[in-house]
Amino acid sequence: MDLTLLRTFVMVHRAGSFTRAAALLGLSQPAVTSQIRTLERQLGRPLFLRRARGVTPTTTGDELAHRAAPHLDALIEIAEAELDEESGVRTLHLAGPPEFTSMRALPALTPLVAQGLALRSSFFTSAEEALEGLAAGHHDLAIATARPRGGLLAATALCDEEHVLVAAPRWAGRLGPGALRHKGPVVLEQLPVVEVHESLPLVSRYWAAVFESRPALSGTVVVPDLRAVLECTAAGAGLAVLPRYLCERALERGEVVALLDPPVPPLRTYFLAVRAGTLALPHIARAHEWLLRAAADW
Repeated sequence: MDLTLLRTFVMVHRAGSFTRAAALLGLSQPAVTSQIRTLERQLGRPLFLRRARGVTPTTTGDELAHRAAPHLDALIEIAEAELDEESGVRTLHLAGPPEFTSMRALPALTPLVAQGLALRSSFFTSAEEALEGLAAGHHDLAIATARPRGGLLAATALCDEEHVLVAAPRWAGRLGPGALRHKGPVVLEQLPVVEVHESLPLVSRYWAAVFESRPALSGTVVVPDLRAVLECTAAGAGLAVLPRYLCERALERGEVVALLDPPVPPLRTYFLAVRAGTLALPHIARAHEWLLRAAADW
């Protein structure tokens, strides 16, 4: 069986779409469609059911993917290992959110550099993009805020991230000591908002968890990096919802203050994802275990 056809098939299975698979492979969609039809003719069975949006694998398609994907991944690993051996190091490709990866994951992995590991990192604000890249073989490990579906990716809960509602001290002073207890979100919604996106994902999640409502707010400062959100908030731009790990030092220094201390703080779970079967590779397994150990203290 032609390995090129199998590689295209596995990519379509992982991407769930001829269009996305073609983009990941650098091929045209007609070329991908032609290769899948050729493989289906060779097997005498359909591998995918065409839907309005993407494709769904048949039972035969699922069985073939689970058998073929680990072997294809192993062949890619062998090719990459030969390149690594020339330089004397093994390379780990990690994907994840920019702030968490920069401040948590990469520092935790740096001790492995002394053991012959090279690190390459890609940043994604979308969990879906990171997991698609992992499935396509562009990354070895992916940190995501969503658990992947299907059997071709495996995920382990890495840690929970506590979210804190913060603002510069002057805003807290203007609100008054008892205002939040008595009026809650009504008072808060008078403040400007600093967020990572116009849809206010962090503020909306916080409002839903703490106030069981949707915020009547719009973004005053919108910047797609939580570190920039923190800096703008500390400078007095307005309120923000931030992970505690990111704003902990600013809270300790008094640059920002927590506006609320809910009994059950909102949490978001991070997952550490791998392609099925790749934990058999020593450098991926070692990095995976290292991150899980480090996360116990996060």
